[in-house]
Amino acid sequence: MTTIRPLVAGNWKINGLTAQLAELQALKDRLASEPALGADVLVCPPATLLAQARWALRGSMIALGAQDCHPLPSGAHTGDISAEMLADAGASSVIVGHSERRTDHGETDALVRAKAEAAHRAGLTAIICVGETEKERRDGETLEIVKRQLRGSVPEGARATDTVIAYEPVWAIGTGLTPTPEDVAEVHGFIRAELGQLLAPREADRMRILYGGSVKPANAKELLSVKDVNGALVGGASLKADDFYAIVSAYRGENAA
Repeated sequence: MTTIRPLVAGNWKINGLTAQLAELQALKDRLASEPALGADVLVCPPATLLAQARWALRGSMIALGAQDCHPLPSGAHTGDISAEMLADAGASSVIVGHSERRTDHGETDALVRAKAEAAHRAGLTAIICVGETEKERRDGETLEIVKRQLRGSVPEGARATDTVIAYEPVWAIGTGLTPTPEDVAEVHGFIRAELGQLLAPREADRMRILYGGSVKPANAKELLSVKDVNGALVGGASLKADDFYAIVSAYRGENAA
């Protein structure tokens, strides 16, 4: 059985002004006392805070990520940010294909795949999000939707070192609702099997699959102990250092490198 070091990533979404960096400092201070923490930690603030966050996180175990990128490295695309620019600002990862991007901006699987390829081109880890809506779950289409998104969004040749999959049931994001551990286990196991069809076996076995969707301190331990759950993509709870620390602490002393 391959041992996968977990990842707990915080997605700040469209939240955070300069004052919010105090929460990063508080998180940094809390994690400094956890030398045996068994997970990697990543925070993805809005692009406006990347440069400042880079300096705030110096000397810490917290990595810096971004929330989206344009597929092209440069050009006449006003308001967009390339993966190369994110890497230059200090990011090591970028979220692509989040359901809010797919829904609010009409992003297709093909576009998500192009963005993931751009992340790889720039030396970033692509965190590729997949997940079903409430209607799709009610209609029994969860696995088919996830399969379609995986096959359309994951680049050929993706590796465990440059790609992470995040399963985020759309109906659970920001609602306080969560699937049962059994539901999560079913989908994560399905994703692992699908990756085995898409990628080399070694890469599929080692790739991290995160769970996202109303992850909070009260349910983190239960959700993160589910088979094939290799960490979490956390939304609102990542905005407060105490809450995010409590989620990360689910891995205290486990899988320590």
